[in-house]
Amino acid sequence: MKKLRVAAVGLGWVAQHRHLPVMECSADFEVVGVIDRSPGHAREVMSKRKYPYYAEGSNLGDIDWLQQVDAITIATSPMSHYSVIRQALELDKHVLTEKPFTMTVAEGEELAALAVGRNLRLAVVHNFQFARSTKRLLREIANGDLGVVRSVSAVQMGNPGRRLPLWYEQLPLGLFYDESPHLLYLLRRISGDIDLQRCLISPSTTGLKTPARIDAFFRPTAFDGPCTLTCNFESPVSEWHVMVFGEKRLGILDIFRDIYLSLPNDGTHDTLNVFRTSVCATAQHVWQHIVSGIPHLRRSLFYGNEEVFARFARAVRGSVEDLAPIGPGSALAVLRLQHTIVNCHEIVDHKAASGART
Repeated sequence: MKKLRVAAVGLGWVAQHRHLPVMECSADFEVVGVIDRSPGHAREVMSKRKYPYYAEGSNLGDIDWLQQVDAITIATSPMSHYSVIRQALELDKHVLTEKPFTMTVAEGEELAALAVGRNLRLAVVHNFQFARSTKRLLREIANGDLGVVRSVSAVQMGNPGRRLPLWYEQLPLGLFYDESPHLLYLLRRISGDIDLQRCLISPSTTGLKTPARIDAFFRPTAFDGPCTLTCNFESPVSEWHVMVFGEKRLGILDIFRDIYLSLPNDGTHDTLNVFRTSVCATAQHVWQHIVSGIPHLRRSLFYGNEEVFARFARAVRGSVEDLAPIGPGSALAVLRLQHTIVNCHEIVDHKAASGART
């Protein structure tokens, strides 16, 4: 089939290490040109990757070669998503944007309605749900291998010294707003629709807008039991995990390493069962380090981005059902959860509690 002609807007790390390589490796896409606000940056990327066109600035209407493209991918800062998406839709271009979707729920709803009104495809890069490890977890849940699901917990640990975008402190609750969509759409994929019941926030110990810790409690629709999200933004190590506690097995998703561990019920927790769990965990971990490690070293481990882009291409060609997990409905559900947490949390004053104890 004819390739989808694309322009990429925003040329930071994500665009250059995820979006552009995935499209270059795909038979579905032809990158026509790149756009960035930074002087000289788009031209440099165009020359390096051998694309036909480039442009500088943020006004898409001024770029005449956009007449040649069918779709626009967006990897700009979240604060600019609404403006760039709206411009692209008004130019009758299909849009695939990075998360978080927009800065407000009203903006997201407006863009979703605009896309429907113009019969255009609008999608968000919710990629980890299509990673190899996540697919294995979802398969085990669907096949009943874990047994009845009792609870689900997502745990995020972030080292503040790692590579972070320059603008993250401008967002509501800082880094939480930028990174939480990943954990929230994973929780929704596993637990069904989730409603926030309570959220506790521990303020930063270093004066940042990004809290030290967030603990959110949800009511899931897929099972009767706890569904929780814990984010620690002042951790000495960076780890993201999702744990599904079934009656038969424990499923552990190691998001950063694209590793899935499936551990059997250890019953009475006697010596033999403990040994079995250790062997099972070690063997799976070592083997999947090889399976995921080799493509990671080759810079071809895309954590499900390849399926996001493939689904987007199929949706543009008419297979609209492929859009569901990354479409406006999913994007708005996650966006609403984010704003519920931003607007309806309780502050935990650890200093006051410490003073009261002394």
